[in-house]
Amino acid sequence: MSKDYYNILGVSKNASQDEIKKAFRTQAHKYHPDKKGGDEAKFKEINEAHQVLGDEKKRAQYDQFGSAAFGGGGTSSSQGFGGFDFGGGGIHVNMDDLGDIFSGVGEMFGFSGGRSRPSGPSRGNDIQTTISINFRDAVFGTERELSLQKTVKCDHCKGNGAEPGTKIETCPKCNGVGQINRIQRTILGSMQTQITCPDCRGEGKVYTQKCSQCHGVGIVRDTVNIKVKIPAGIDNGETIRLSGHGEAGRQGGPAGDLYLRVQVENDPRFKRQEYDIVTQEEISFTQAALGDKIEVETINGVVKLKIPEGTQSGTIFKLRGKGIPRLRGSGQGDHLVKIIVKTPTSLSRAQKKVLRELGI
Repeated sequence: MSKDYYNILGVSKNASQDEIKKAFRTQAHKYHPDKKGGDEAKFKEINEAHQVLGDEKKRAQYDQFGSAAFGGGGTSSSQGFGGFDFGGGGIHVNMDDLGDIFSGVGEMFGFSGGRSRPSGPSRGNDIQTTISINFRDAVFGTERELSLQKTVKCDHCKGNGAEPGTKIETCPKCNGVGQINRIQRTILGSMQTQITCPDCRGEGKVYTQKCSQCHGVGIVRDTVNIKVKIPAGIDNGETIRLSGHGEAGRQGGPAGDLYLRVQVENDPRFKRQEYDIVTQEEISFTQAALGDKIEVETINGVVKLKIPEGTQSGTIFKLRGKGIPRLRGSGQGDHLVKIIVKTPTSLSRAQKKVLRELGI
């Protein structure tokens, strides 16, 4: 009797392959025999329908001749077209199709549901370290040399893992694929999965003699010196990224990055406020009342600042362009000078008399 595979999966005859695959996963979840309310016969029927409709060539044959094109009543239970194979008392699983299906019930079968992949070349790890600089170096920029311990490409074998002058051959265990099949027993029978080849660790190649320095890994640990340019205007806590200066990649993979976190030491004279520098200057009561010119120390040297008559304590004067270079942009911040008026103490009688007469 001909079977209606479209009806079994619950899709229309013009359904796309994505729709068929989605319907199969939904039905397989629902009727899986190991779930409560599951139906093994229905589950086999769903798998049979997917094996045909999920293959463009078989689907075209089915559309023309019906299920009779596959042995009269559908596909044989031992053909295994990429879904399940119940023949011979075992189960063959296509892990790509069933990765989602088993995600919720993987532990029931005693496997993780994932498939081992070749290790192959891999990117090296990133490194993060801290460098301390003084306030002036942060303002004007500087250059430092760092000494780091990290993995680097083996200089003896140039990173290929083989002793110089020896042969690198195709792994005989996996035939260069980097993976081997493994049979794992589950409550439903034996399951075939793929794991990384233990002989070549997924590389697909073996060495007649491994490198005597790195033992075939291609990388070694060493101390390296790196010159680092600290840009002008960098602030405390900011990070510099040095591409390719991290750990070396395995098996010829690219190196990671180095992240350099900058700590700026405090300065007793200057305080930073974004790209401005803030300082305080004390003046006498007379200077504040009558006005004066004072010397102010800036990051660029000493400058003269005019104090107008009647200046009040707490007044802030701005020295334009005497601040910190802008890290991302052009120009510089300003130098802000906060004036503190010193109140005179220990006045003589004569001085007090004069102040009373002035009324101030």
